[in-house]
Amino acid sequence: MKKYKIFVINPGSTSTKLSLFIDENELFTTDVFHDSSILKTFGHINDQLDYRMQVVEDFIKDNGIDLTDLDAIACRGGASYSVESGTYEVDERLIKDTKEAKGGLYHSSMLGVQMGKRLSDRYGARIFMSDPTVTDEYDDIARVTGIDGIYRKAISHALNQKAVAKMYAKEVGKDYEKLDLIVAHIDGGISICAHHHGRMIDGNDGGGGDGPFTPTRMGSMAVTDVVEYLWDRSKEEMKDLCSVSGGFSDHFKTSNSDKVYELYKKGDDKAKRVFDAMIYQVAKCIGAMATVLKGHVDQIILTGGLLRFEEISKMLDERCSFIAPISVYKGEYEQRALASRALEVLRGEKQAKRYSGKPVFEGFKE
Repeated sequence: MKKYKIFVINPGSTSTKLSLFIDENELFTTDVFHDSSILKTFGHINDQLDYRMQVVEDFIKDNGIDLTDLDAIACRGGASYSVESGTYEVDERLIKDTKEAKGGLYHSSMLGVQMGKRLSDRYGARIFMSDPTVTDEYDDIARVTGIDGIYRKAISHALNQKAVAKMYAKEVGKDYEKLDLIVAHIDGGISICAHHHGRMIDGNDGGGGDGPFTPTRMGSMAVTDVVEYLWDRSKEEMKDLCSVSGGFSDHFKTSNSDKVYELYKKGDDKAKRVFDAMIYQVAKCIGAMATVLKGHVDQIILTGGLLRFEEISKMLDERCSFIAPISVYKGEYEQRALASRALEVLRGEKQAKRYSGKPVFEGFKE
């Protein structure tokens, strides 16, 4: 039986993760950190492409990795028009719409398929994306805003959200499609979503500045404060505050959470105030998702890189355990999820979807 070699590329707001799999077997994974002080030197996220590709090429060369017989490149997707959950074969239209941020998301995930194309041109492998950040399963009631014709976008860490939700369901012997869950992904970006019977029906638009602030994002602010204090900034600067230069980056001039945590542990007043406030805002958003599920929550699931700091799960347990029991899945499971989804297609177990070039939701008829 043929064994498939799959290279995984996952650009995030503070790092680029790379993995190589032979079938289900992970040969290696590396996570290269990018400080916001460097990323802010690029005028647009697309301008980071050469910089991040150099990271990939250096790693391949330094570690003597042979990709000449590569079967697939599995990429994190995002910024295209919204799509249904699933695995998609990447084509030129998807790459173009992603680069142009047709879905309205300004986030580093837009580099994934572009990086995949660069490697595919060299090695001839197929390119896939699965459950990108623009996966849209929202209930219509969650889309409405107070401005006619402007709708809330479904933006989340859908890949890791669904991966850990399905892991939990398997561990407890239940169907994901029959559970009501709140999943909080807490890392350089934070997304908190209500999962109702296999669908993410609501959540915060972390890439657009909605929800808790994070190591790189400013989070929700009153519109009057934005007008008063940020209106003189350029459009690109405003976008950067939503995805690169807000949060810890603005408070401490670094997005390195380990450095901020070190200050926190040393008793630095500002670090404690800002760190605790970020988790406080996460707890508030979890509470909001409980109302989306009408109080029927089977489990709260915490995941993401920042769960390496034990205080976070403790603080959230204190504030949220009355809602439902809490499970913690430290780190991210995106690399394995991307590889396994691509493997399903390569083996013929599932068929890859085709990107339509149209959003899931195009507005209400009246």
